[in-house]
Amino acid sequence: MAEAKQQQQQQPQAATAAAASGVWKTVKPFANGGASGMLATCVIQPIDMVKVRIQLGEGSAASVTKKMLANEGISAFYKGLSAGLLRQATYTTARLGSFRVLTNKAVEANDGKPLPLVQKAGIGLTAGAIGACVGSPADLALIRMQADSTLPAAQSRNYKNAFHALYRIAADEGVLALWKGAGPTVVRAMSLNMGMLASYDQSVELFRDTLGAGEVTTVLGASAVSGLCASACSLPFDYVKTQIQKMQPDASGKYPYTGSLDCAMKTLKSGGPFKFYTGFPVYCVRIAPHAMMTWIFLNEIQKLEKRLGL
Repeated sequence: MAEAKQQQQQQPQAATAAAASGVWKTVKPFANGGASGMLATCVIQPIDMVKVRIQLGEGSAASVTKKMLANEGISAFYKGLSAGLLRQATYTTARLGSFRVLTNKAVEANDGKPLPLVQKAGIGLTAGAIGACVGSPADLALIRMQADSTLPAAQSRNYKNAFHALYRIAADEGVLALWKGAGPTVVRAMSLNMGMLASYDQSVELFRDTLGAGEVTTVLGASAVSGLCASACSLPFDYVKTQIQKMQPDASGKYPYTGSLDCAMKTLKSGGPFKFYTGFPVYCVRIAPHAMMTWIFLNEIQKLEKRLGL
């Protein structure tokens, strides 16, 4: 009798544990992706700040760095960090989580066999679009906060943090303004994630399965390839996106560009195709290490979870 009663008590507990396990299995790819992206951003933020200022026309990497240190101090390199972390908590959570979920579904449909590169690229494009739609407001806040210190005092928006920036943008310009520049943001994210995500999985297969490399070599090598591919694919779109998001109206209320296509055409006409690769060395230095550290942090998080039985 007592044994039967104990079994009855254990059944609801087992059902609750199974449900919790199912929820965690669904959430885990997204949580891991967001955590790894946020950790990587904490390291990369100074380089990203320099990259944005180069794109805003303030000079070379060396001169921008020197000017920032002399005029604003070390804290200038971390301006907009809260927006950067918020962006990773939305954008990277969505893109890495959806990429892994979609990839797992595709592998199941492929009878467990590795996917062809073109299918991985398609999944990367899809994941990038999903992540960009979710993370576009935080991305806009980040660009605005980073560009704020370059404006004259009369034009400075004086955002206190990412949430204040989002509130001000919505209050002053309307809620839909939070997705200003979302078009080029989505296109840029699709190109970046096509390069970053597809090339990483493909490179892991190359290093691990074809070359027989160990775990450390595989992760580092695949991450480096991933970062380079992401940089080459996405910089032109990143340049246009930055120009759209930072633009302000002139005295008559007219904006310099009517949209991303207009910005791209005017940029091509005034500076030629290489204008889109302004700041490429710094951009590559920023994107590649961020991609590498995101994958490295993700790998370490997954190993920790295995040790903890999660």
